[in-house]
Amino acid sequence: MDTDGSAGEGLRMTHIHNWALDDAANLAAVLNNKKIHDNLRDALPFPYTVDDARSYIQFVLDIPKDSAYYWAIVCGNKVIGSIGLLRKDNVHRLTAELGYYIAEPHWGKGIATGAVREACAWAFANTDIARIFAEPFAQNVASCRVLEKAGFSFEDVMRNNAIKNGAVIDMRLYALLRENGKGGKGSAKCNGGD
Repeated sequence: MDTDGSAGEGLRMTHIHNWALDDAANLAAVLNNKKIHDNLRDALPFPYTVDDARSYIQFVLDIPKDSAYYWAIVCGNKVIGSIGLLRKDNVHRLTAELGYYIAEPHWGKGIATGAVREACAWAFANTDIARIFAEPFAQNVASCRVLEKAGFSFEDVMRNNAIKNGAVIDMRLYALLRENGKGGKGSAKCNGGD
């Protein structure tokens, strides 16, 4: 999915688009940051190489239709992050888990919030997903704020729910329901704020 990120006055806007193998070098640059890894699950290697990025993008391109949806978050023509929805199965088949990250130079500018809004609006308009949830680490206040600004409701604290960097930590549960998640165009200025 590509959305028109044109800004008018020469400012580059962000949007989400489908991954391409050409995005690998930018993705590797984004993920070679310990601060980002400290707020993600342990499946990602660190340091993160261009080969790791190519493998990830090929995995995304090969995913069976309707099991997951992954996009690059782009500013101009440069990847600055990633966002995805992983559909659950069995009795949870109308539920999807949201995950995202943004390159550190773009933190605090409303870009993650815009990408979350855009991805959720797309999911509710184009799939039968009824509920989207996210489980940020409780100490990741910025990610919790992104979800709140994107319309997610805080549901609970999941105590001692994860082990990250050798510590047992809490996670927070947020959700957005179809009837509350109309979303909208999620673009934000690459060099501006919320």
